[in-house]
Amino acid sequence: MSAPVSASQRPVLRLKPKANVRAIRRGAPWVFDNELVMDRRSKKIAPGTIATLEDGDRKPVATVAVNPNSRIVARVLDRDAFQTIDTDWLRTRVAKALALREALYDAPYYRLIHAESDGFPGVIVDRFGDVLVMQPNAAWADLMIEELAEVLCDLTGAKTLLKNAGGRGRALEGLDDLDQVLCGQAPDAPIPVQMNGATYLADVTDGQKTGLFYDQRENHAFAGRLAKGARVVDVFSHVGGFALAALAGGATSALSVDGSNAALSLAEQGAQAMGAADRFSTRQGDAFDVLDALAQEQEKFDVVICDPPAFAPNKPALEKGLRAYERVARLAAPLVEKDGYLVLCSCSHAADLTAFTGACLRGIGRAGRRAQLIHTGYAGPDHPLLPQLAESGYLKALFFRL
Repeated sequence: MSAPVSASQRPVLRLKPKANVRAIRRGAPWVFDNELVMDRRSKKIAPGTIATLEDGDRKPVATVAVNPNSRIVARVLDRDAFQTIDTDWLRTRVAKALALREALYDAPYYRLIHAESDGFPGVIVDRFGDVLVMQPNAAWADLMIEELAEVLCDLTGAKTLLKNAGGRGRALEGLDDLDQVLCGQAPDAPIPVQMNGATYLADVTDGQKTGLFYDQRENHAFAGRLAKGARVVDVFSHVGGFALAALAGGATSALSVDGSNAALSLAEQGAQAMGAADRFSTRQGDAFDVLDALAQEQEKFDVVICDPPAFAPNKPALEKGLRAYERVARLAAPLVEKDGYLVLCSCSHAADLTAFTGACLRGIGRAGRRAQLIHTGYAGPDHPLLPQLAESGYLKALFFRL
């Protein structure tokens, strides 16, 4: 990246007169194309350029990162409209994010940077001891990737930093899909991660997203409390998610169901590392097909957990996604023993808590079961919610007693 450009020399983006400038001043991090005066000059701004956002009266509002090729044309980096975005700025923001995680966790295994919520629009960084995995899902972060890598490794002491380019957000920003080793050397084996008494194997080079989902940590712990002496099935299990937490909580048996043999193999290795392999089993296949098959086999479990991928990743997919969540609940509820527990999760930000709960209750009702909602869980505190951005509060976990 070239030397930072001073605020007086930066390009300017201007809000339309009727745009909600108050929301931006109060912390809204995104400015969409229909809120801006997108003239010929604005459309020619190179993706990733740092600019000054002005209101309709040409008063400075914020320092933003620009990508005219995205629906989110401007991402607010700083509400100081004259802020220089340089290595010192990055260092201050990373240090703030790191301080929060070090206050929360005894071991360096957590989400270190949670995008807009930590003041890094589009940037995700997960930490696995001395290995960091970054998803730079915005053009500005791609341009500053060397500076960001240097700051991250310096402040954390990490020996390895990997760029994971598989995020859906990168395609929306018009960015490449090339993974990269930014510093150090990529690990040649999955990394063991201890959470809630369970051992998970994170494949940070070839696994899904960054290799492990830290966001369910608190919900895994709650499920572990319900699992003592229980038979448990974990559907859409990935690398063992809820199943291994249930084993750590004292489950008599846990079955992981997933479509990926690679993920189930990592789950098996985790169970073995915990000394719980004799209580653990896997079943590979389409989750809906397996739920059907388990019902036909007249299987029953004390705890049934379903943690599917995002069925409603955006508003156009919402109705179809809600029908899918309803179907999951309808198929899973008959597998629950009387007075047993059904845990249903959603990571779809487009499906808010009310809509998701309604879909789950319709499915449970269609299965002929009656439910008590005993707990509602969210992402852990290393995934802080930005109140001005509903999308940052994407995760919901509903714990029902049937």
